Amino acid sequence: MTAAAAGSNGPLTGVRVVELAGIGPGPFAAMLLADLGADVVRVDRPGGAGFAIDPAFDLTNRNKRSVLIDLKAEDGPGQVLELVERADILIEGYRPGVAERLGVGPEAALARNPRLVYGRITGWGQEGPLADRAGHDIGYIAVTGTLGMIGRPDEAPTVPVNLVGDYAGGSLYLVTGVLAALHHVRSGGGAGQVVDAAIVDGAAHLATMIHGMRAAGGWRDRRGSNLLDGGSPFYGCYETSDGGHMAVGALEQRFYDESGSSASPEPSPPARRSSAGTSCAPPSPTRSAPVPARSGPPCSRARTRVSPPSCRWRRRPAIRISPPGAPSSTPAGSSARPRAPVLRHPVRRAHTPRAPGGRRRRRGPGLGAPGPCRGPRARCPTRRRSPFRERPLT
Repeated sequence: MTAAAAGSNGPLTGVRVVELAGIGPGPFAAMLLADLGADVVRVDRPGGAGFAIDPAFDLTNRNKRSVLIDLKAEDGPGQVLELVERADILIEGYRPGVAERLGVGPEAALARNPRLVYGRITGWGQEGPLADRAGHDIGYIAVTGTLGMIGRPDEAPTVPVNLVGDYAGGSLYLVTGVLAALHHVRSGGGAGQVVDAAIVDGAAHLATMIHGMRAAGGWRDRRGSNLLDGGSPFYGCYETSDGGHMAVGALEQRFYDESGSSASPEPSPPARRSSAGTSCAPPSPTRSAPVPARSGPPCSRARTRVSPPSCRWRRRPAIRISPPGAPSSTPAGSSARPRAPVLRHPVRRAHTPRAPGGRRRRRGPGLGAPGPCRGPRARCPTRRRSPFRERPLT
């Protein structure tokens, strides 16, 4: 699509954007503005940006025009400021202080155009002990703790490409701030704004719900042991008999019943949560089904193949909150107050009492390795009490 075609419609038609070329979140943010109809002019440096791919295959350059300017030349900053005079938004992703040294910082740009929205994106922010330190996506999300939430419990954290830091925590927050500042300038006749977006701030903000659940006791600070991080058998990925993988997300009981009846040859799916003394098998079949002929969508050919330890599913936690409209156990006509919804937690790994010598006895082939189901755990006076009501989930 050409720039003229892209600028002919869209909610940002008529908005002019100057992008100082870089890598990562800056080009992606400018692409989002161009997709919304803005007229984006990309200022490329001689030789191109580091780690850049062939412009013919760089999809973040779509709907943009390009001009080649050497900012280190004597007349380079002046040419950029001439573009700024007719622009509404400027986006740059340099390290702190670089734009100022080149002569295209916020003060110089706003002096030419007082109604300009100056958007800048960095990893650590413009100030702070790490502001001048180089970094990349994986380092930003590691410091915020977001990286530690992703992956299997017995492996290193899984690197989510550069989607969580650069694009989700960087580009999207920059675009949100830039559009809010543009609305402020155009609606009330306000002055120009400087929008400073830091990837560490955005990545930490993305985990707001997780931190709230942990404070409420509904999330454990351990990978692969929670409702939404693969710790539940009804929310995860399974290998299929044709060598691929299938994602399962059946949080609601109705969807769980439907997924179990469609993926399993059994007439009805097993109980969603095992209780003490019952089978701990996962809700998916343990044997592979033959792969039918490839005549239909891939989802119709998928058959799960799972061989987990027998006790694994019983130890994995999940959260269930009794719905407000659930029938109450209080007899009709009784003056007793109805019981509030109870936050239930599954039975955790049984406590292993200490041996006479002071060492804990091992269960299973290794420390922490799952062993056979032993039914309800025995109460031990030395174990720590859980803040949750420890009762089997039915």
